[in-house]
Amino acid sequence: MTREESTDLLKTYIESESLLNHCKMVAQAMEAYALHLEKEDTEIEEWWTAGLLHDLDWEKFPDEHPDKAVNKILPEKGYSETVIEAIRAHAPERTGKEPETEMERYLFACDELSGFMNAVSLMRPNKFNDMKVKSVTKKLKDSKFAANVPREDIQNGAKLIGKELQEHIAFLINVFRT
Repeated sequence: MTREESTDLLKTYIESESLLNHCKMVAQAMEAYALHLEKEDTEIEEWWTAGLLHDLDWEKFPDEHPDKAVNKILPEKGYSETVIEAIRAHAPERTGKEPETEMERYLFACDELSGFMNAVSLMRPNKFNDMKVKSVTKKLKDSKFAANVPREDIQNGAKLIGKELQEHIAFLINVFRT
């Protein structure tokens, strides 16, 4: 599947601009990490695709997320088992599949933090352009800010990829600045 085909598929299931933006941000984060880790071109595409499609079924089938996507939609469209398993592992509390492979761990690590950082950027006049790690960590301590974002998942995500949370945040700030 090409990027255009994956993007078209995403838009057939998601209408919300904020959710589309979130999916694109996670794809951008995943691609940046794949490049940073010096993955092969085919792997970079899979990492990007997993990031883009990880919430494919969230809007239309929230009670079946991500099972609807990983059991029906994506297999029928011919997506690789690697992409499907990464998406399954980004929601272990729903699927029972813990993130094990490198791609699975990075998708888990980028998902909630990307959403949280987007929320922080919306409160700032210059969005990501002059964002500092401290701006994000300060908001993480405020349980009322973006209260639906599980702080424990953000902490666990950084551990899963072997990074200090501040290092992970700094990397993503640089990714989202571009």
